[in-house]
Amino acid sequence: MSKPETYLGWEVDFTVPPGEPALVGPDSVAWRVLKNPVTGAIGGVCAVLLEFADPRIRTGVWEHSVFPTDPIGRARRTGIAAAVGFYGPRSAARQVIERVTRMHARVSGTTPGGREYRALDVELLDWVSATAGYGFLVAYDRFATPVSDADKARYFGEGVEIGKLYGVETRPTSLDDFHAMMMKLEPGFEPHPINRDFLEIIRSGKAAPTISRSVQRLIAHAAVDILPPMVRERLELGSEYDLGPVGRRVVKALARLAESIPNTRSPAAQACERLGLPRTFLWKSPSKQKRLLQAWRGSSNHAMPLDEEQRA
Repeated sequence: MSKPETYLGWEVDFTVPPGEPALVGPDSVAWRVLKNPVTGAIGGVCAVLLEFADPRIRTGVWEHSVFPTDPIGRARRTGIAAAVGFYGPRSAARQVIERVTRMHARVSGTTPGGREYRALDVELLDWVSATAGYGFLVAYDRFATPVSDADKARYFGEGVEIGKLYGVETRPTSLDDFHAMMMKLEPGFEPHPINRDFLEIIRSGKAAPTISRSVQRLIAHAAVDILPPMVRERLELGSEYDLGPVGRRVVKALARLAESIPNTRSPAAQACERLGLPRTFLWKSPSKQKRLLQAWRGSSNHAMPLDEEQRA
């Protein structure tokens, strides 16, 4: 039997301990948005491009991580950390975030252009948190299911507690707030070959050997598509990265398919089981989710009665 996978000392199993809540609840907008693997991949690539627009973050990642030699592995571990923050039990989330912060405390230096940086600079922490929030939400809203203005506001609010654990002081409360933060940093943004190299890795199909190269190419182009136009221009990502009408329809079809087919092995599904909800909870209709949540909240131990789960 193979040893269980671990991440920073935590055994990667979102099903345990039974009943332990996450920092964000199952009725949150974040759980709904982050469950989609297609828009999650698009949003994650977009977030990296937004982060790398700032030379301080780009240099810090390049010089103090395995990104130059293992960008896919590094991106995967970052994805695990994000999933633990939203879906993991609170104890694991705090443990992982604390260890990530300790690692970041050792990261500092100077960019080739002479700008000093520290990974724990509040301005950089705020921007990294904001880029992830933006990428996942906009990708989901554009390609999977439209998100109402009220739910967008809820989504940004749901990430506040997690952000604080990372040291974030200012988190956008809306997309307008995100763009205001971006405009303050924009004078320091610059193009760099690393951005194109990163996109070429995604487009080449090496990021996920089990997924077709054409799909990964579309994911890369969709990530560029949701970049704010000003950032795309500053990064000099031209028409060769256009998604195009046909590509847009294909990405939407894939994202909407992912909305309808439960990924029961995902952190989202495992987290539902941990709380006593069906693994398929997040893929059910809003009315069925509401009924299941009512039964869940009405139980003394927040465990789903077996007969209720079978009827759902």
